[in-house]
Amino acid sequence: MSDFDLVLNVLSAKSPMTSSEIYAAIGYEKSSRTLKRVLDQLVEKKLVDRVGANKGTRYSLSKSYGILHSIDVDQYFEQDIDDREINESFNHDLLRQDLYQVDIFTDSELTKLEGLQQEYQKNISELSSEEYQREIERLAIDLSWKSSQIEGNTYSLLETERLLKEKQTASGKTKDEAVMLLNHKDAIDFIVENPDYLQELSTRKIEDIHSILTKELGISRNLRARRVGITGTNYRPLDNEFQIREAFSDMCDLINRKESVFEKALIALVLISYIQGFTDGNKRTARITSNAILIAHQHCPISFRTVDSIDYKKAMLVFYEQNNITAFKRIFIDQFEFAVKTYF
Repeated sequence: MSDFDLVLNVLSAKSPMTSSEIYAAIGYEKSSRTLKRVLDQLVEKKLVDRVGANKGTRYSLSKSYGILHSIDVDQYFEQDIDDREINESFNHDLLRQDLYQVDIFTDSELTKLEGLQQEYQKNISELSSEEYQREIERLAIDLSWKSSQIEGNTYSLLETERLLKEKQTASGKTKDEAVMLLNHKDAIDFIVENPDYLQELSTRKIEDIHSILTKELGISRNLRARRVGITGTNYRPLDNEFQIREAFSDMCDLINRKESVFEKALIALVLISYIQGFTDGNKRTARITSNAILIAHQHCPISFRTVDSIDYKKAMLVFYEQNNITAFKRIFIDQFEFAVKTYF
């Protein structure tokens, strides 16, 4: 068990505690100075709150702990679906209270993301409009392919490029697979051509993006009025149309009030999927909406090209079941870095 886990286990049983009390409770074999460094790191990670000064300093689990503590995803899924202890029903407090009180990214994570954003701005300032458009087109192809692949689409990246550039369909593939990819490209073109569209998020604008992504696929438009289930989990999304619309409104208010663009984009990515407001196409809508937020605030869009589809789905299931965003946050940071380094 890591030093972090030792401390967090003690604080989960009793809080608040002084460092001396924590030291005694865990039977720490290392120095008290080492323990204080561990506590400082946990405070920086926003997993532990520190109150007081000097000998009166006391530590307790933060309100952010449930959302931000590290989960070993592989170990988590070693448990069968019916053996996992999960939040089976929709958590309204997550949208109305918890995520308001949480700074999702640590200071060091924000420093990294902001440094990458500065690199992106410098790079695009040196591109002509034609060169920038070519890079956006390249990213759009990758995003259309990966987003569709996550949903089970069997087109390869090369086949996707031929389809989107030359309208050449691949043999042995269904019409719906081609339509899904073409819809992605249309949705990306829409947000690139209307870069201010998601300066302010609203339910109607998310519905517009969903409509573009699902046209000609036999999927109902706008927010659903019937129950849906999610494969691979016992989490049950909302099944009441009024509550779904209310949850979307709460989500938009939350995102609009967040100052960090990175938090806005990540929260949209997970919450649109979590609410499952549409009969189908929720994760696709989440990925394009997240990118629309980044573009609306002049931030680098992301393609998700190198994320493993299974890892993506597992990170999403962890959020469904535990309301924990850490695995998805790692994906977001990695993919933002990949986009800056690869396209621009």
